[in-house]
Amino acid sequence: MPVEVKVPEFTFEPVTVSLARHAAGARSADPAFTFLDFGGGADGVPDTLSWLDLDRRARAIAVRLDRLAEPGDRVAVLCPQNLDYVAGFLAAVYAGMTAVPLVVPGGPTHLRRLVGALGDCVPRVWLTSSEALPAVRQLQHGGEVPAPRRVLVVDRIGTRSADEFLPVHIDEEQPAYLQYTSGSTRRPAGAVITHRALLANIRQAQAAFDLDASTTSVGWLPFFHDMGLLQLICLPVVLGCRTVFTTPAAFTRRPVRWLRMLASHPDVLTAAPNFAFEYAAAKLTPAERAGLDLSRVKVAINGSEPVRDTTVTGFLAALAGTGFPPTAHRPSYGLAEATVFVTTTPAGTEPRAVAFDRDQLGKGTAVPAAGPDARPVTMVSVGRPAGQHLRIVDPDLGHVLPDGEVGEIWLHGPNVASGYWARAAESDHTFDGRLTGAEPGVPADGWLRTGDLGVRHDGELFVTARLKDLIVVDGRNHHPQDIEATAQDAHGAIQRDRVAAFSVEQDGREVPVLVAERVRTCDADPDVPEVERAVRAAVSRHHDLRLADFVLVRPGSVPRTSSGKIARSEARDRYLDGVLAAGGGETR
Repeated sequence: MPVEVKVPEFTFEPVTVSLARHAAGARSADPAFTFLDFGGGADGVPDTLSWLDLDRRARAIAVRLDRLAEPGDRVAVLCPQNLDYVAGFLAAVYAGMTAVPLVVPGGPTHLRRLVGALGDCVPRVWLTSSEALPAVRQLQHGGEVPAPRRVLVVDRIGTRSADEFLPVHIDEEQPAYLQYTSGSTRRPAGAVITHRALLANIRQAQAAFDLDASTTSVGWLPFFHDMGLLQLICLPVVLGCRTVFTTPAAFTRRPVRWLRMLASHPDVLTAAPNFAFEYAAAKLTPAERAGLDLSRVKVAINGSEPVRDTTVTGFLAALAGTGFPPTAHRPSYGLAEATVFVTTTPAGTEPRAVAFDRDQLGKGTAVPAAGPDARPVTMVSVGRPAGQHLRIVDPDLGHVLPDGEVGEIWLHGPNVASGYWARAAESDHTFDGRLTGAEPGVPADGWLRTGDLGVRHDGELFVTARLKDLIVVDGRNHHPQDIEATAQDAHGAIQRDRVAAFSVEQDGREVPVLVAERVRTCDADPDVPEVERAVRAAVSRHHDLRLADFVLVRPGSVPRTSSGKIARSEARDRYLDGVLAAGGGETR
């Protein structure tokens, strides 16, 4: 697959150089970042920083950092999702240090990831704010992670010292930040995102989505997640466009808030995982829809997890009459090791779905389903790459596969991370894939092995599964997300997007297991045998597969990654450890 979207040549400059330029050229009142605080009011209380105010806040924090650490040292950002986080992250970059965007200590899932990241990269300084300081102090003195030299409370640092800031030379190959991966199939690792990779990915996204200073970047994705960081902080700083954001919790409590934010601004860019589009559509009431004008939404990126055709069609149907342009819905593919953005659907086209023959796909070939006896599986195209090479490769032999054959997705481009922090062997394996028989003009080595399986069809990419998540039974490949989709549609007691399918070894062979959460809104406990019968029948009918076990568990039991994906490997481990009860029962 050649580079499909050309990216104009660009001159390297760090993100903070762009910030300084916007601060110098903008009018003092021009808004740069607006945080909508729904904890302070039903309609959201806005808190806005101008370009000049943001620049001075970041410089003042950078002055304090310069007294505590050296260029290249790691600086953890442990602020709540508000303007403190934006200023703290940019301050670390201003100081020439390596930012580590993380999350305030909280629930057990985030805490495990946080402890792992802090122990992995050992930041010299932690940045937080007054609101989060008690939780951060508890973590600091709890003995689970190496203590920092200092905890800086960024909202207590005045801006008078901003004038003392002396610019630091930043090389393009210098790390800008460590992006800790979601850990869906392994423990989280810090992808080293250089300043060059960050700028390259921003320019790739800019070209693919036709973005400029008139764009308004709107959303709620967490800043510690790769897409949230790029879409809501880094890209707007480089382009000089306005950002309006809130918290993930504000979205999940009332998803119409997101839609109203989209309706309130021009030329909107937003991004969310597939479940968010489905959730927003399901919760939207007729009265709420009547008050929405979404005609100014330019791009709505759907990525971070498998994009389902039913979600796309359901979202467009739910927003009928709001003016939302179907061509704005842009299924996309990306990953932290490529900074984030890789492919998207062509501009001006509606999302495209293809019904492939399920049996042929299980054998490694994508063929459109045909005939009355065909068993279709519908997949959504995630489009074409921008400014980078993408190939479908036999992961064992290293040769490029032709259109229609399933293989591992490999990438090569200036946006690819330089490796994982302090993990040489893992970096060599992941970031130095070598093609056998590379075509002229295409690099033979230095390829990123994504670990994702995909196929090209009519020149577009379809992502089929994680390589390590693939379920192989009796020589046939089954994609877990397909089984999960079948299961969640089989009975109303199953919570959507809270299902994990994986395989375990039993009597010397691999067998499939499925764990599903029951819906939170059940007034009474569901009839577990009835749910199990419905799921087993649906999986057998659609996949010709007999489940070795089905487990219905309480809400919140199925583990998910930081980006909302099902953590199938962790679910498998919990199942084998007995944490997720076997035998069709419900966890306590």
